[in-house]
Amino acid sequence: MFMSADIRGIVFDLDGTLYVNDRFADEIKEAAVAYIAELKLLDHSDASELMAATRLRLEEENGTKSTLSAVCAELGGTVQGLHRFFEAILRPEVFLIRDEKVVQLLERLAKRFALYIYTNNNRVLATRIINYLGFDSVMSGIFTIDDTWQGKPDERMVQKVLEQVRLRPESVLFVGDRYDVDLRIPEQLGCPVYLIQSLEQLFRLESLLIPIPDHSPLFVGSSSAPQRT
Repeated sequence: MFMSADIRGIVFDLDGTLYVNDRFADEIKEAAVAYIAELKLLDHSDASELMAATRLRLEEENGTKSTLSAVCAELGGTVQGLHRFFEAILRPEVFLIRDEKVVQLLERLAKRFALYIYTNNNRVLATRIINYLGFDSVMSGIFTIDDTWQGKPDERMVQKVLEQVRLRPESVLFVGDRYDVDLRIPEQLGCPVYLIQSLEQLFRLESLLIPIPDHSPLFVGSSSAPQRT
């Protein structure tokens, strides 16, 4: 568990974290299958089976979950090509529904913390999603896959995020729905992390970030008082 009194900034994943929409998640997966089908000159069913087998092999080899970007790259595609394909055919506005409770939660958190998004989406698609769901006005910054064209997990990108938010690792809370993809590297670099797999757990975050009063005795001249940045 993280010490809420030390947190100064929060970095959220986007899909599956700040919103959950199974229909749109399925649409993204189907778009990736269509990309591989076009690339490999396969029908949709064969491309889907090939991707499933490739994902399983990668996960067995690496011992961690594999992203769509990693699977497509393994099959000869490129991250850039996949995301240009996404931009051309995905229509998030058809599937997504703005949740005012999430917007209000983020507005409250933004009064106490600097909020950021770090997503495996590209900037064009992520911006459309963020604007449509009403998160744009509370975010201090957005980090996307086209900043480096290297998908999560990526240690260099996490370090870049920490450099740009200008906070110590122990002061930046990372929030995501996939530990291996979103949280493992930040935790290894010294960041507190919070794994969520439902909106109920997202809403619980606010109560976890309420500072716990320090009832320890204070001594005049003591040099052990916690330092604030």
